[in-house]
Amino acid sequence: MSGTSAALKPPADAVKPVRHPDAPAPGELLGAHYEHCFGCGGGQQHGLHLQARAGDGASVTAEFTVKAAHQGAPGLAHGGILTTALDETLGSLNWLLRVIAVTGRLETDFVRPVPVDTVLHLDAEITAVHGRKIYSRAVGRIGGPDGPVAVRAEALFIEVEVDHFIKNGRPAEIRAAMADPDQVRRARAFEVNP
Repeated sequence: MSGTSAALKPPADAVKPVRHPDAPAPGELLGAHYEHCFGCGGGQQHGLHLQARAGDGASVTAEFTVKAAHQGAPGLAHGGILTTALDETLGSLNWLLRVIAVTGRLETDFVRPVPVDTVLHLDAEITAVHGRKIYSRAVGRIGGPDGPVAVRAEALFIEVEVDHFIKNGRPAEIRAAMADPDQVRRARAFEVNP
């Protein structure tokens, strides 16, 4: 990305990410981290329904189809929707480290328009870790996984405790997520986004 802000440049003593031994295997579908998430949840009628898969190392691939409900200009994806797709994909990386993290900063470059009914192919990777800070980047392509670049992003995620969500979320949704008998779904509900 051109002109990346200083906040998105890892310090010299940052380390390479270490994939958690219990992370999903490469190729495994990650599934929704929360049923009502606009990015990946099935409970959102006009959501992105983004599908992410674990990659090698600290990487994921994802895709979503731009629908008419996602347009900004006539027949084209809204830039905020494209940024949401990048944020969702970047956020899913944290599941490979098995940490709870929220978006601290996200910078997006829009390279070319993305038409409605287009599948956006996303590749993301964690580039470095420094304490609670997780640095990552993603690229979105149209016309296939090797197609032309449409969007790019760099991000900084901050590792947090589950209390971040308990203190700031709506109590009814927090209670419902905490009561889920599925331990993995319960943990993943608090995985991404501020």
